Parts: sequence; C-alpha cells; structure tokens
Amino acid sequence: MSLSLLRDLEEESLPPWKILIVDDEPDIHQVTKMVLKRFKFDNRPLEFHDAFSGEEAKEQLSNTSDFALVFLDVVMETDDAGLEVARWMRQELDNHRTRIVLRTGQPGQAPEHKVITEYDINDYREKTELDSKKLFSTVYTSLRSYRDIINVEEARQQEESYRHGLERVIQSTSEIFKQSTLTSFSSGVLQQVLSLLRMNDQSMLVRVKGIATLQDEKNDYQILAQIGADDTEEAIDEEIQRFLERALKEKKSIIEDDIFVGYFSTKSGAISLLYLKGARKITDLECQLLNIFSSSVSMSFENLLLNKEIIDTQGELIYRLGDVVESRSQEAGNHVRRIANLGYHLCKLLGCSEERAQLIKQSSPMHDIGKIATPDAILLKPGKLDPEEWEIMKEHSEIGYNILSGSKRPILQTAAIIAHQHHEKYDGTGYPQGLKGEEISLEARIIAVVDVFDALTHARCYKPAWPIEDVITLLRDSRGTHLDPLIVDTLLNNIDLALAINEQYSH
Repeated sequence: MSLSLLRDLEEESLPPWKILIVDDEPDIHQVTKMVLKRFKFDNRPLEFHDAFSGEEAKEQLSNTSDFALVFLDVVMETDDAGLEVARWMRQELDNHRTRIVLRTGQPGQAPEHKVITEYDINDYREKTELDSKKLFSTVYTSLRSYRDIINVEEARQQEESYRHGLERVIQSTSEIFKQSTLTSFSSGVLQQVLSLLRMNDQSMLVRVKGIATLQDEKNDYQILAQIGADDTEEAIDEEIQRFLERALKEKKSIIEDDIFVGYFSTKSGAISLLYLKGARKITDLECQLLNIFSSSVSMSFENLLLNKEIIDTQGELIYRLGDVVESRSQEAGNHVRRIANLGYHLCKLLGCSEERAQLIKQSSPMHDIGKIATPDAILLKPGKLDPEEWEIMKEHSEIGYNILSGSKRPILQTAAIIAHQHHEKYDGTGYPQGLKGEEISLEARIIAVVDVFDALTHARCYKPAWPIEDVITLLRDSRGTHLDPLIVDTLLNNIDLALAINEQYSH
C-alpha cells in the first residue's frame, strides 16, 4: 500500500468538525457551504448542519454536544433571537466549548462591544464583510480555539481520572495488606483488580511452583483463586497458559486488548501471576494504574510469603513437639494432625473466620503437652487407673497451661487455653476448673469433641478402635453432658469429612 493511499485512509477515518449554521435566509446557508466545502483543519473536513430559527438552533444544540462552531444570525423570528440563543447556550445549556461567530445584516440592532462582552461571543461580523478570505480566517481561528479547549478539558479530565484511579489503587492495596493468608490474599487481589477496572469476567491467580530451566519444559502452576470459572476446575487451558508463560518469559505484566496478566515477583524468586479477561479493552490510564497496583501488591506478596514461611516453620515445630508427646504416650500415629485438621474444619463449619480456624489448626497439636510431665507408669498403664493415679493424670491440663501461658503469641495463648480446658465438660463435671457451657472457650469445646472422636476411632494402649456406629452412638449420648451439642451435631452432620481426614492421616 502506498504512503499516499495510507495517508488518505487515515484522513478519512478522522471525524469531521461539526458546524451549525443558524440563519433564516437559505441563501446564507448555501453560500457558506459553497465557500467552505473544501476547507480542512488538522486534516479533518467540515460537516454542516442547518437551523433556520433560534428555536431550531436550541433543539439541535440540545441533541448534539460536539458542535465546534456556530454561525449565528442576530435577527430571525425576533430582533434578538440570535442573542437569546447565545445566552441560552452559555448559561442554561452550560456549553462554553462551542465557538460562536455572530453574523448580522443589521449591525445597529446589536452593538459589537456590548454583544461580545455580555453574551460571550467569540467573533462578530457583518454579513457584507464575510468574503471568502475572511470566512476562512474566522473558521480557522474558531476551530483552533475549540480544539485547544477540548485538549485542555481532556487533559484535566485525564488528570482527574488518574487522581481518582490512584485513590482506588491506594484503597485497593490497603485492602490487600489486611489479608493474612495466601488464599485470602489471592482472592483479594482478584476482587480489587476487578474493582479497579470495573469489570467482571474470567480471572484467576496462580502461583508458579517451579520455574522451568529448559525452554521446552512445562511450568507447574497452582491455582490459588479464580472468578468466573468452575471452582472445581484445576486445569489451566492453553490460551491462558500461553499468556502466563509469556509473562514469565518477559518477567513483567502484560496488557493486550481485554487481557491483563499481572506479574508479581519477590526477591526470593517466588512468583504469582494474575490472569484477567474482561469485556472491554483496557485503557492506557488503567494500564498505568494496574502497573502501580502490581508493584504495590508484589511487596505485599513478598511480605506474606515471608510471614507464611515463619508460620509454616512454627507449625512444623509444633507438630513435631506434639508428635513427641503423643509417641511417648503411645498414641496412634498422626493423632495431632487429625486433631488439627478436623478442628479447623469444624471451626469453619461453625461459621468462624479463616483466621480463627487457622489458629485452632496451629495450636491444637499441643493440647496434651502437659503429659510430658506424667510418669510412664501412669501414662502407659494398660488397665484402668486407680483414684490416686487418676489425680496425677489430670494434672497434665494445669501443667500444659503453665508451660504455654507465659507467651504473648496468639498461637501459644490459644494452645494454653485448649490445654487447660479441653477436659472440661459441658455440664460442668469436667476438670480442672469445673467450667460449664460457654464458660469453656469455643476452641476447647471443639477440641474436646475432636479428641473424643479420634480416641474412639483409633486403638490406644488400653483399648482397640471402636466401630464407627458405636462412636456415633456415644457422641449422641454425650450431647449436653460431656460435649457441646452444637459441635457434636456439626461433626455428625459432616461425618464423611471426619472419616476422610482419618483416612488421609491413617499412619
């Protein structure tokens, strides 16, 4: 394609400047169009519209907001019809962009100085003096003024939009900083990006579990959160994967038509990718906002991963410590893991927050930490304990509390309460304090139910595992006496979940 043809096509695609001719003399319309028919400004032609009275002019101006110039006759259906249109445009229609060139065949009807100052007129001409040269000059200066006004307004609007956009970014980022788990962080990022863009379609946030060192190897992705897709679907389709791999290769966020791929990396090498497909093309302003948001979120992501590493390490140490205590008392393998996971799910099923459920999961493995001080002769006795031995055994609740209660860490504080209270009974007949009902912490009431369930469904040194039917019967019989009835019902209504956890941690 030749350059000249390409230039012609580009010019044809530019919208014309709209000119409104307001005059009750048809000849004026015809002459004006004839003189200006080949006129162009900034490679854009003119598009003429006609009104033959002040009322027709008002109607057209009301329906079309982008007239660049109005040629306005003064005397039409009344001696000041044109002046009334000018006043109405500026004051009632609040249109200060469109340029007004007042034309009159009776200059005495509207003195020039008064008209220009009082009616916000841009030029004032007698019809007899508007020859082709002066008409060209008038149109040129008027369109240049209109163009400059529009450019200034657009720049101001863009600046205002950018300011509001930055406010939304700051607000969105502050919401992300509140998230304390990787799952809530991931969901939060999706929601905030959709809010920033005011759009909602298919989107997902994935974490790259391993970056391939060879070009032909596949990256291993873990879906952390998704919107607009089947929540059970774990596979990433080829189109999405192609964009993810491109972002990985280029090591930056990608914006292409209606697709945004956010690239969030940390100094330690961890990477998260956000894929978002919208219903419209993302604007340049939104691109800037997304890049700012991505930079802020990357810092949050790094802090979250560092915090997660600390929590995971802390949790692993707690599990190991719990394993030591349970192995000393010859409990079934993985007892503390079953307690932790079932306690977490029951807490969620009871309507508690993710943070509270995680706290139970992290702290419950230490519920029997006090048994570390119980003599082997009592702890490992295969038969029934005598009254004196039983009193020594019961001391492990107080001992566990004393070991853990000095810490100011939420996990150890919760662990201290669970260790102290998980042998309390709902009717007040438990130990060591004889607490009753909701005087017992929710965490301890949950672990009490979970501990009984796990003890009955697994063999101990003093008994074999019970059949599940017998376990269910005992739990029902213990409602309102030993155990919290609501928690028992929640467990029994989700017995398949409890058995699945038993199966998962069977050894």
